[in-house]
Amino acid sequence: MPASLRRAAFVRGPLLALMLSAVALVGLLVVLFADPLRWFASKPNQPPVVVYCAAGLKGPVERIAKEYEAEYGVPVQIQYGGSQTLLAQLEVAGRGDLYIPGDDSYLTAARNKNLIAETLPLAAMRPVVAVAKGNPKQVLGADDLLRGDVKVSLANPDAAAVGAAARERLGKSGHWQPLAKKAAVSRTTVSESANDVRVGGADAAIVWDVTVRQVEGLEAVELPELAGEPAHVAAAVLRSSEQPTAALRFARYLGARDRGLRRFADQGFRTVDGDAWAETPEIRLYAGAMLRPAIEETIQEFEKREGVKVTRVYNGCGILVAQMRGDARGPDAYFACDVSFMRQVEERFEKPVTVSANELVILVPKGNPHGIEKLEDLGKPGLRVGVGNEKQCALGVLTQQTLETGKVEPLVAKNVKVRSPTGDLLVNELRTGALDAVIAYRSNAAAAGDAVEAKPVQLPCAVAEQPLAVGKTSDHKHTTARLMDALRSPESRRRFEKYAFTWKDGAR
Repeated sequence: MPASLRRAAFVRGPLLALMLSAVALVGLLVVLFADPLRWFASKPNQPPVVVYCAAGLKGPVERIAKEYEAEYGVPVQIQYGGSQTLLAQLEVAGRGDLYIPGDDSYLTAARNKNLIAETLPLAAMRPVVAVAKGNPKQVLGADDLLRGDVKVSLANPDAAAVGAAARERLGKSGHWQPLAKKAAVSRTTVSESANDVRVGGADAAIVWDVTVRQVEGLEAVELPELAGEPAHVAAAVLRSSEQPTAALRFARYLGARDRGLRRFADQGFRTVDGDAWAETPEIRLYAGAMLRPAIEETIQEFEKREGVKVTRVYNGCGILVAQMRGDARGPDAYFACDVSFMRQVEERFEKPVTVSANELVILVPKGNPHGIEKLEDLGKPGLRVGVGNEKQCALGVLTQQTLETGKVEPLVAKNVKVRSPTGDLLVNELRTGALDAVIAYRSNAAAAGDAVEAKPVQLPCAVAEQPLAVGKTSDHKHTTARLMDALRSPESRRRFEKYAFTWKDGAR
């Protein structure tokens, strides 16, 4: 080959490889920008979400897991069994991500063993008697289950949730002991009991109402002796989970009204009013500005663990209430500085819980150069005083009430130079020397450190209580309720007390 051709071939080879690489890169960018979730969902070595699930819930849960894996590329590994059996297994194994028993009594047991963290409600079901179509043995009551010609399959109450429910309810009517003695078959799961009736191995079995709908050839008989509260189904995140954010995301998918709950409803479950699905939900929280130091760290931890975004709007509560009145949607949650501001918008929220309390104090610069010890001293000639704006914040309303109760309002009003929507702004003015004294919250003093001194306001009315509530129109009520739980947790309490709040939530 001539030298000129060899040189041309030498140049064309790398050039062709470069062109092919560029084409491949363009194709990759097209896929990435057209559907980024698909690209990231298909990452290799994605660890599976490991689920311990009651056998009676296999129908909807298995289908939901397949849909989730198809949508996000996250594998879901499910182990089915009796609720009590699974509880014992996960206690020994010390691993896994979610536990979904057939009844929330097992979640109570798991919580008492410190095995679970968050719980997400899903659905409800009731115990019934499964018989063959047409009910050939005419099983109409609990007494019929004791007849000699009726073979009964029972789920073991020490293994399966439906067995435990049957034992509890039939025990009250006096039928359990004789029935347990004569039962032809004892099974570890509700599915096995239902299958006994399907194949003719038993004439009747106590199962869940939804189980009957999932097994061909069966019908349900509702017994008065089995009546009562339905069994509530919920998914719980295990404390052993090494990927709690992934576990919570799948649990939210299970409990979303436009995702997993549709599959539960398809199979006859009565579902909860679930959240709307969002891979990364946004929670809008309105909160009084004085609460910010006490709640920020808790919110940041909640965002990281849940894989959600909490948009915080901090301001004076008068301003927040005005914003709510002009916003048809409103926030997902409201943490008010005082109960009076919650009352102004109470029709928009579920029942509030009072979490903390904060008292008024007089703040002065370190060393107290003007010798201020009590409210009357704020009327000294020439003092520059700052207070809250009574039209914009709870601090202002409470300050006005306190000055009037102490009969010093006209005296102090002459020296008021600043009326602020938040205590933080007042403290900033004090620290820069623009003011000589301010009336603010004890938490403002704690946040200011050694720069100020706090003088008590010794009047019973000088205390504000902070209620927290979930919005009635929130699309993410259950996720917001978990944020509320986080803000009421022991860890949150320590943070509130660090900033001199008094803890009021007796439920925790």
